[in-house]
Formats: sequence, structure tokens, C-alpha cells
Amino acid sequence: MTCEALSSFLPANGRILDIGGGPGRYAIWLARRGYRVVLGDLSPELVAIARAHIDEAGVAQQVEEIVVADARDLARWGDASFDAVVSLGPFYHLPESTDREQAATELSRVLRPEGIAFVALMPRYAFLRRTLVAKDERSHLTQPGFLSHILDEGVFLNDIPGRFTGGWGVRPEEVGSFFERHGLEMLTLLGCQGIAAGVEDAVAELAATDPVAHRAVMDVILRTANDPSILGLCSHLLYVGQKRSS
Repeated sequence: MTCEALSSFLPANGRILDIGGGPGRYAIWLARRGYRVVLGDLSPELVAIARAHIDEAGVAQQVEEIVVADARDLARWGDASFDAVVSLGPFYHLPESTDREQAATELSRVLRPEGIAFVALMPRYAFLRRTLVAKDERSHLTQPGFLSHILDEGVFLNDIPGRFTGGWGVRPEEVGSFFERHGLEMLTLLGCQGIAAGVEDAVAELAATDPVAHRAVMDVILRTANDPSILGLCSHLLYVGQKRSS
């Protein structure tokens, strides 16, 4: 889904910031398609892995920088530095509203007018669904305030060591207005799993056993990915927005 959206909305060429790029999966995908890429991630360990993966993929000549960077502070890059910004992780790890506002401000600042932003988000219900699945986290559901923090504020806090410790869950209907405050116009909001949310393994199995049927299923998933009736139950959403020219 993400690759289909990138293919559909990216300009034909240009310079792209992959912030929160982790081990480099999308940076490599972009570089192979001829884009000039800058990868930043908060984790020095992931930056090191990204550097190795990018070298192994043979696309280092297309990658200008691989650096430790915080989505809330992109000061190393000037205003309107990028034709597109890909942010496929940072926002749903920011439970503090001031951090989210700063990250959105910075994303918009480094994006050129009419540039495209791709931002991964998590719906609020996704945090409840993952809590139900994790046996040692289910007790949170009976703790005072846990549900209201998620459902009313979109704030997920977890005290289980080594797990997803804090996150921000969105209401799909409020995503457009959030980024609009920062100069972006929403082009689409997609459910990354679409109608396949919860049955991804079955779709993957179909790819191996019946490629024709798999292609038909994927076409349906892509065609219905922006259906408002499914967005809240997807595990991830993809916001695509364009920076206003003025």
C-alpha cells in the first residue's frame, strides 16, 4: 500500500527526506527509482544498519546523507529543502502534543511549496487491539484512566519493559485538520492494510498459491483503502498531503 501511494503521488524526480527511516527499506526503494535521498533516524544503531544496507543494495550514490536526526528538530536542513518528505514512524511515537506540533512544523518547513508529505499514523483503536493481543498488557484495560487516555486523548502509555512504551493514536476524521494547521492539504488518507486488516497472513498465502487471485485481492484492497468505514480498525494509516504554495 505504501509503495503504491509513493508511486502515485511522488514527483517524477527530486530530493526526498526519509525521516525515521530506520534500517533504510524505503530509502533503498526510493534510491532505486532515481530519487536523491536523505535518511535520518533517532537511533544511531538503526542509522548504522541503514548505512550497511544501502551499501549492500548498491545505491549509495543516490543517498546524500545518512544521519542521526530527530523529527522534532530538522534544523540541519534549510527551508524548502525537499520535494517530498517520507515520515513512516515518528508521529505515532509522540504522545506529547507539543512534540507532534513541532514535528509537523518542521516537516512542513523543510518541504518545498507543492511538495508531498507521506506520514504513517496509528488509529486509536489500534492501541486497544494490540493491548488485547499482548497477554501481559491486558491488565491495563482495567486500570483507571487507561481507556480514557486512549479514547479521549489518543495517548497510549505502556509500563511493560521492552514494548511499545508510548504512542499517539488518531481519529481518522481529525487527521486532515491537524496537518492543515501546518500548511498541508490532504490528498488522501489510506488504511495500510485496507480490508485485509487482521487477515494479512491469508493474503500473503494467496500470493504463493494463486497469484491471479492475489492480484485481484490486492486490486480491491487498493481501491477501497480510503474507505472511511475501515480506517479506524487498520493498524496503520498513511496520510498523503501537499504543501500549499502560499
